[in-house]
Amino acid sequence: MKAYTNRVIWITGASSGIGEALAYALSEANAKLILSARREEALETVRKHCSRPDLIRILPMDLEEHGGMRDLVARAWACFGKIDILVNNAGISQRSLIAETGFSVYKRLIDVNYLGTVALSKALLDRFIVQQSGYFVTVTSLMGRFGSPYRSGYCGAKHALHGFFDVLRMEHEKDGIDVTLICPGFVQTDVARNALTADGSRQMKNDAATAKGLPADVFARKMIRAMKRKKHEAYIGGSEVRGIYLKRFFPRLLHRVVLRSQVI
Repeated sequence: MKAYTNRVIWITGASSGIGEALAYALSEANAKLILSARREEALETVRKHCSRPDLIRILPMDLEEHGGMRDLVARAWACFGKIDILVNNAGISQRSLIAETGFSVYKRLIDVNYLGTVALSKALLDRFIVQQSGYFVTVTSLMGRFGSPYRSGYCGAKHALHGFFDVLRMEHEKDGIDVTLICPGFVQTDVARNALTADGSRQMKNDAATAKGLPADVFARKMIRAMKRKKHEAYIGGSEVRGIYLKRFFPRLLHRVVLRSQVI
């Protein structure tokens, strides 16, 4: 993966799951990494397990702190004197029925998954424009393209990311800025365990579908290939990826298929 040698890549949500797997894979490619998440100790553990820890900087962050993003970007930029790629990977999921879910849960899903990602990306955008290059890689979900029970707020936030970043691509292609939307299916991470339930507490258990998903390291390799090609969108998963095409051509059939599926 020579394409990533000495490239400065900022990964959010890097303390576990997809972000952690990306850190290991990109470190092997001799990329210069900035790893962010809320848990600094977990980030340090990831850094120590990377093949080139000397090329890695740790920058704790919280996506809900929208007002501090410009300062955060300045600190990230100072790590290596530039940023080439921002991987917007951090976020939280949901497992609760609409009728039972408190409004505060929906607000938090939007604050973290949508507004936090938008605030961070906008804070970095000005520097990308001056630099006349930059690459936003945003991890959304297949749920950003079609819905599934128990994930209403999560789906809404992920759909919103597609709308925002599609427009960012259109408006700033002239500035040398690229955008890729990565849409995972089921991946073997802690996303289900950490998912918000109806009262805002964490689910604290895995889903059968998540447990059977792609290993995170396999997903990371596929994601990196999609990044190298600068695809507008990449759908990565198992048979659930077929939902993208059913939604486009046979939406009623998709409705029936999802209702019959084991989604939790």
